[in-house]
Amino acid sequence: MTFGLTPEQEALREKARDLAERVVAPRAAEVDRTESYPWDNVQALTDAGFMGMTVPKAYGGPGRSYMDVTLVIEEMAAQCGVTGRVVVEGNMGAISAVMQYGTEPQKKRAAEFVLSGDKPAICITEPDAGSAATEMTTRADKRGNTYVLNGKKHWITGGGVSRLHLIFARVFDESGAEQGIGGFLAFRGEDDGLVIGAREPTMGLRGIPETEVLFQDLALPADRLVMPPSGLKRGFADLMNAYNAQRVGAGTVALGLAEGAYRRALAFSKEREQFGRPIAEFQGLQWMLADMSVQLEAARALIWRAASTAGQNGNPFPDSLAAAQSKIFASEMAIKVASDALQVHGARGYSRNWPMERILRDARMFTIGGGTAQILRTVVASRLLDRKLPQTRDGHAKLAAADALRIQAAE
Repeated sequence: MTFGLTPEQEALREKARDLAERVVAPRAAEVDRTESYPWDNVQALTDAGFMGMTVPKAYGGPGRSYMDVTLVIEEMAAQCGVTGRVVVEGNMGAISAVMQYGTEPQKKRAAEFVLSGDKPAICITEPDAGSAATEMTTRADKRGNTYVLNGKKHWITGGGVSRLHLIFARVFDESGAEQGIGGFLAFRGEDDGLVIGAREPTMGLRGIPETEVLFQDLALPADRLVMPPSGLKRGFADLMNAYNAQRVGAGTVALGLAEGAYRRALAFSKEREQFGRPIAEFQGLQWMLADMSVQLEAARALIWRAASTAGQNGNPFPDSLAAAQSKIFASEMAIKVASDALQVHGARGYSRNWPMERILRDARMFTIGGGTAQILRTVVASRLLDRKLPQTRDGHAKLAAADALRIQAAE
């Protein structure tokens, strides 16, 4: 499969690169040092039309593809990982789920938020439900025409800056019977009971807050429930299918960080002289640069392929196998390339006066957030083997028992 860009996509990438180098790059170190959300960058992204790119034209957006979004993400992340993440969440993840599964009023409201620069927050992770997301305890109890949410989420990206929240919760009817897992829309500053908790001090990507979000008798009208096509019983799978776009986006941030590190290492190798000649003339460094370029091209091919699977076989989102493969490879590649690029810079790379150590810290996040590299390998294996791979101790025994019952019934 080839991925030749159209003239329009090439122009989009050039526009993104110009904005990233001219506006985003000069602010990147300060964003990291002060741990401040880059509101100026967000305004520049909004003015450029880089927020809400995937919003259909019917709702005021340009209706661009996920492939188009990856081009912008990579260029932003090459200069500032935080700004790259803002582009991801302004075009993928929560907004993707709402635009696909939401009602007309939900779509219109969500589109207004992202097109004006809001970075939605997708609220899944809990203190005791990380990779095991289905073990979440946040609950939504139906009371007449209202759902009352109680619980706590953790590691919510954008907590305290995001206005639109898509909250995953266990849904219970008025009799107390569990209905399944659903998503609810809530708006910070409008809905009492949505409380921003403690901020997590992070290793990298310091300009975008990771916080607790608490729900304390958060009363939401019933029309805030985003009803997936499979209903609540199987709705979690539909909602997580939308998350595959976010995974492609996360892998693209990793790619962008690695690309930025590589560009800097390549330029530095031509400028830095030791033993009377540029260090680029030493074969050891030549091979390091060559390996970086190979890894970057491989990651980019996987990401572009994953983004291009959206819309195939009736699935509006990227294929789960392709998304998982691309994120695994890109996230691990970014750590290696950023580390080698730092090595090319020698002691300067280790200094906080240079961007290399920041890039490496930022890259380290992506084998964890949005699905760990280990969990995503399980996703890949499950698709390859065409079978569920439960992680609970009795999971395989339960599957075997269910298979036996089905065989018995068929006989």
